Amino acid sequence: MSELETLIFDDAPALLETAAARFVDAVTRAQQERGRAVLALTGGSNGIGLLRALAAAPAGIDWSRVDLYWGDERFLPADDPERNEWQARQALLGRVPLDPARVHMMPASDGEFGDDLAAATRAYAKLIDDDLVFDVHLLGMGGEGHINSLFPHTAATAENSAPVVAVSDSPKPPPRRITLTFPVINRSREVWFLVSGAEKAEAVAAAHHGADRADWPCAGAHGTERTVWFVDAAAATDLA
Repeated sequence: MSELETLIFDDAPALLETAAARFVDAVTRAQQERGRAVLALTGGSNGIGLLRALAAAPAGIDWSRVDLYWGDERFLPADDPERNEWQARQALLGRVPLDPARVHMMPASDGEFGDDLAAATRAYAKLIDDDLVFDVHLLGMGGEGHINSLFPHTAATAENSAPVVAVSDSPKPPPRRITLTFPVINRSREVWFLVSGAEKAEAVAAAHHGADRADWPCAGAHGTERTVWFVDAAAATDLA
């Protein structure tokens, strides 16, 4: 049975310190058990903050045996600082000895598929076959409960079969994005939420109290082995 774990911290720095230590443990355990670690990264202040924390103390991980994917991406030019992949490279990926062939970034709007969002999405979907299982899928969360680019009451959030979908009208700019969907998220061994701020409290509580994922997408994400919420005290105020 999947385990739910909720860890509450005084502030975001304390949250990220513990998440980084747990991340190293999860990656090394996956490598010991299966020879590699397969990870889905997220953006946002905490997602990138976690990568910065790892860059400050990268010992313990064999980065050559890490396979990286992204939970979602903004369909922008490759050098646009708003791209999750660009931010991840600045924070960590450019500082550790990754195997470039094992870093699977989502296509940019000036890449191989040009400005064709549908073609870019189909190409990424080919990488996410039925055998791909993330050891850890990292998630940030918006105040309305969105995760990846799965927003309340959207077709992407309702998707139950396609592993990757295009989003052409995201309510949060930029409007065009590529995102993994619930079928992929929910076959991850562990799903980790990194959440801070009082504006997230209602969504955190909704997820913990079994809300409908259509209303609160964060409520629909679960790991097969463990779901871990790393939250600061401000985001946890409605849990009692």
